[in-house]
Amino acid sequence: MPHSTNKELILGIMVGTAGISLLLLWYHKVRKPRTAMNLPKFLSLSNTSESISLKGDIHNSQETATIFQGRQLQILEKLNELMTNMEELKEEIRFLKEAIPKLEEYIQGELGGKIAVHRISPQHRARKRRPTTVQSSGTSNSSEEAESEGGYTTANTDTEEQSFPIPKAFNTHTEELTLDVLLQKADHLRVNENGKVESFELLCDHKEKFRDEIEFIWRFTRAYGDMYELSTNTQERKHYANVGKTLGERAIARAPTNGYCHLWYAILCGYVSELEGLQSKINCGYHFKEHLDIAIQLLPQEPLLYYLKGRYCYTVSRLSWIEKKMAATVFGKIPTSTVQEALNNFLKAEELHPGYSKPNYMYLAKCYIDLGENQNALKFSDLALVLPVVTKEDKEAQKEVKKIITSLKR
Repeated sequence: MPHSTNKELILGIMVGTAGISLLLLWYHKVRKPRTAMNLPKFLSLSNTSESISLKGDIHNSQETATIFQGRQLQILEKLNELMTNMEELKEEIRFLKEAIPKLEEYIQGELGGKIAVHRISPQHRARKRRPTTVQSSGTSNSSEEAESEGGYTTANTDTEEQSFPIPKAFNTHTEELTLDVLLQKADHLRVNENGKVESFELLCDHKEKFRDEIEFIWRFTRAYGDMYELSTNTQERKHYANVGKTLGERAIARAPTNGYCHLWYAILCGYVSELEGLQSKINCGYHFKEHLDIAIQLLPQEPLLYYLKGRYCYTVSRLSWIEKKMAATVFGKIPTSTVQEALNNFLKAEELHPGYSKPNYMYLAKCYIDLGENQNALKFSDLALVLPVVTKEDKEAQKEVKKIITSLKR
């Protein structure tokens, strides 16, 4: 679907929504003068009648306001759902465009008796090692509690009604490790995608032994975040995000002064928000910001925190009208931030760790473009290209940086 068509469709919907809101407000204002014009008639009634009439007016006014607010929320949710569906449609079209050129080769291979070999994602490699699956909870209500594979009790969600192959043992003879050795191995393995899968599996192997150790719990939370990032299946992503968020809540409850507990709980809140409706997204965003600020107070020298804070500020500075309206409805106030505030946080991450990450340079370039400083934008774009591509986020940043450089050099 062309980008211009998307804009025209969204603009038309917003204009229509604004028209409905104005119509309701006009009707509400017109009723007030009419009530005032009929007031002399009410003065002739008894005090009891006056009291009943006035209460009725107040009740009607409150009821109208409630209905108006409810319809606003419904309209905002529908608009958000429409935009989400449009993004999913564009992603499916992109996937089809990439898959079609390979179709002929695949068919020829099948006809020639060849076996097609498909690439599998990191989480699928983990599945092959560990065939044990979680029992389906399809017979349970969404509000009932079930035991997650992390070994902790958590509320069932629609995600957990799916059967996911969950790691139970890294191999048939799990190596017994002390807590310190286990944590060191789990940290050192996270250098690439395959290492993150192995780190997750290693922690799964030892969850029963160290499930009450706070240093283990927040790393287990982080591992679920890693699996969320590596997964390409929506249901699996929901699963990893929800279980990880539950572990993060447990970590904070047990160690409220541990900055890493707040850090990874905030990140998992962010992951959950990416897969939920607009109201849940705003709610999780609120918790993300709250615990991120706490983590910064506890870990003032951690560059990841400032990178995340910069992303939050940049996103808030570019919130759509729908998202601002929804946030005001849910929390009574609109979250505010500026591109300059976002820039300051990205610069802080770079100060604490020069060459911190390719995405950090990309956002620095975007901030400078928004502020009209194209030379600085080009400078940080060039720096971004120098850094190696390691993660999926790096790959996405690399593509975006190339687009920025092309745009700036026109």
